[in-house]
Amino acid sequence: MSFPELGLRPELLKGIEAMGFEDPTPIQSQAVPVAVEGRDILGCAQTGSGKTAAFALPLLQRLLERPAPGLRALVLVPTRELAAQVETTFRDCGRFTQVKVAVIIGGVGFHGQKAAVAGGAQIAVATPGRLLDHARQGTIKLNGIEALVLDEADRMMDMGFMPDIRDIIARLPKQRQTLMFSATLGPDIERVASFALRDPVRIEISRPTSVAEGISQVVYPVSVGQKYDLLVALLRATEIRSAVIFCRTKDGADRVVRRLKAEGLNVGVLHANRTQGQRTEAMDRFREGKTQILVATDIAARGIDVQQVSHVVNFDLPRHPEDYVHRVGRTARAYGVGDAISLMTYDEQPFLTAIERFVGVVFPRAMLPNFPYAVKPLLTPPRPKTFRDMNFRRLRRFR
Repeated sequence: MSFPELGLRPELLKGIEAMGFEDPTPIQSQAVPVAVEGRDILGCAQTGSGKTAAFALPLLQRLLERPAPGLRALVLVPTRELAAQVETTFRDCGRFTQVKVAVIIGGVGFHGQKAAVAGGAQIAVATPGRLLDHARQGTIKLNGIEALVLDEADRMMDMGFMPDIRDIIARLPKQRQTLMFSATLGPDIERVASFALRDPVRIEISRPTSVAEGISQVVYPVSVGQKYDLLVALLRATEIRSAVIFCRTKDGADRVVRRLKAEGLNVGVLHANRTQGQRTEAMDRFREGKTQILVATDIAARGIDVQQVSHVVNFDLPRHPEDYVHRVGRTARAYGVGDAISLMTYDEQPFLTAIERFVGVVFPRAMLPNFPYAVKPLLTPPRPKTFRDMNFRRLRRFR
């Protein structure tokens, strides 16, 4: 299916052509026609699959076909970074239209956001907390919303936004279109769908636990005392175009940044203790190639949309397997290729085991040649302890 076959207006097709898109991705080819018809959607697609355009194009189409003043469409996202990414997609897809988009996020002043809506914005891209602040103060009215998008719904659930989302939905007109997209479809998502969606069309492009094709994954076992040294050695030994290094905590990210800067590497940092201005600057420099390495916590796992990220490095393995999928999804965007490198200490072995079970893959272990290991790393995965684990290993061996 081609973009013209999706039933989109000429000005949107012109915007798509200007962006360099040739053919719709699977989520776009399935979701756009359904959304254009006005149906609700419960969509599940792996990160980097093009789902932002899958809801941006139908919303723009709706606004163009039935012009009316005021705020008419709302997109809820979990993080500020993702809000900026979504706003950029709307702006690019609608560059040959007069549709205006307002970004409603924390960390910046109320006045500019209120002015953007009052100035004629038809679409608001918002984080739940800041939007509720506006709604409670009466600075943004939600009674004219015709379409709601819940983007990265599973992440919003993980971050505790369920009460806010319920509050926001209660303020919206009951007669509306709702599109909900998630990387996973767990019980929490099904509960939200039960009260937010009406007879939704379910669209699942890939297994919720799958990692995008084109990502090469490898684990480097290392002792705690040599973890920083191995990270530096790997960065120097690898041909890295641009890399995102994930840490489990904000303090841990800052320590990695200090170490890498001391080694003379060009590094930026992104986590919740940074101001909005600092976070925006870090992302802009990374996108423009002025910074080669970005060190981040999981707040950025779904908010970084840079097409040319060649490597994702897990300095700390995540505690939740789902976060691993979202982290490594920062590379191989739009069905490209990339490398995911994980450093693992002995204490992190349970995290790795959980991740391998979740994605259904036993990752190869590796040593860095010529690195002065204090303790020789174990390159053989631990033997399974249960019959179920044994079956898992056998299935992987013969698959």
